[in-house]
Amino acid sequence: MPRKKTKSLVRDIPGDRIYQNVDVQRLINRVMLNGKKQLAERLVYGGMEKAAKKLKVDNPLDVFEQAMKNVQPHLETRSRRVGGANYQIPFEVKGQRQRHLTMMWFVAAARARKGISMQDRIAAELVDAYNNQGAAVKKREDSHKMAEANRAFAHFARG
Repeated sequence: MPRKKTKSLVRDIPGDRIYQNVDVQRLINRVMLNGKKQLAERLVYGGMEKAAKKLKVDNPLDVFEQAMKNVQPHLETRSRRVGGANYQIPFEVKGQRQRHLTMMWFVAAARARKGISMQDRIAAELVDAYNNQGAAVKKREDSHKMAEANRAFAHFARG
């Protein structure tokens, strides 16, 4: 007897207040702690403005989108047990998972910076990601290197 289809767990969230961009809203939600959304909005918008000013770009949304594109992973490895051994098998990352990893890595990298305000951390991480450097981009490169190193086990993915 076939199983029932599950409902999609992806929520439709509206765009943010200023740019009407869903990804900016996702970042705000990821930065938010203890339900303090207005504070998170102020931090993200302020960080985007500072990053755009530092890079001498007119539109902060362009900086944000390019930075997120530079952090986005295309490959990841997942552990799979085959014949008593665990293998790291490379998989392509698509859609929702790709956006989720991008946001997680970006916020984690911003929070890891110490000694400055969160707004400045977000701005600095945006500038670094825009220029293809920084902790979030390094995380993506490490993920890709791991997938490349384990490419020999890719045939276990289909099985």
